[in-house]
Amino acid sequence: MPFTVATWNINSVRLRADLVARLLREEAPDVLCLQECKSPVDKIPADVFAAAGYSHMVARGQKGYNGVAIISRLPLEDAGHRDFVAKGDARHVAARLENGVTIHNYYIPAGGDVADREVNVKFGHKLDFLTEMRDWFHAEAPEKSILVGDLNIAPREDDVWSHKDLIKVVSHTPIEVAHMADAQDSGNWVDITRQDIPEGQLYSWWSYRAKEWDVADKGRRLDHVWATSDIANAGHSSRVLRHVRGWERPSDHAPVFATFDL
Repeated sequence: MPFTVATWNINSVRLRADLVARLLREEAPDVLCLQECKSPVDKIPADVFAAAGYSHMVARGQKGYNGVAIISRLPLEDAGHRDFVAKGDARHVAARLENGVTIHNYYIPAGGDVADREVNVKFGHKLDFLTEMRDWFHAEAPEKSILVGDLNIAPREDDVWSHKDLIKVVSHTPIEVAHMADAQDSGNWVDITRQDIPEGQLYSWWSYRAKEWDVADKGRRLDHVWATSDIANAGHSSRVLRHVRGWERPSDHAPVFATFDL
């Protein structure tokens, strides 16, 4: 049975609950993974989503920062979470569908402004987070799993508006890309979005600083959908909903979708 998974950094789920409800009405993904919810779990507007037909939710939250949630119209069971780098941040949650597929929802640290861990602890946090992901996947090889989220890295040259201009900018530096590749390889994860859309510029984030973001189009592909190699061939119909970035009071991220026949 096919099902569609979407991932979206919502940048405050309470502030933008109406946008989430609109996406659910207009696009109807079976599962929607949200990041940067900025809310304790008991304050997430689950009633709004339930009214739209999404009565199942697994989440981890904290006041004002981070936070990840998986909301679904399909039954879910909580598959736990991992406290990466032992910081107590709500940056990972997992849920299992009735068909046995586990969905991991990640919000990887942005990494601050300076790409040097010696002077920027946030960048070191990001690299350590990715290293721990790598080690976890190596120790406990994932199977029949989908990994989505705001991974805060645009790995390919055509995942950014200008490789030359951004090569030293956090989110596109070689060391981040290498750490991401190591984590991906250790779990045999396949980038479903680029499996479906192998060529061309593709973005999911545009800065709030650009007044005419759509015209300037200085984007980056920070949001990802991966699947383990055993189910990667079941993934298809990937798309980035660019127009959602233009909704009123939007997140600076656009949702990313993929469908799986499993």
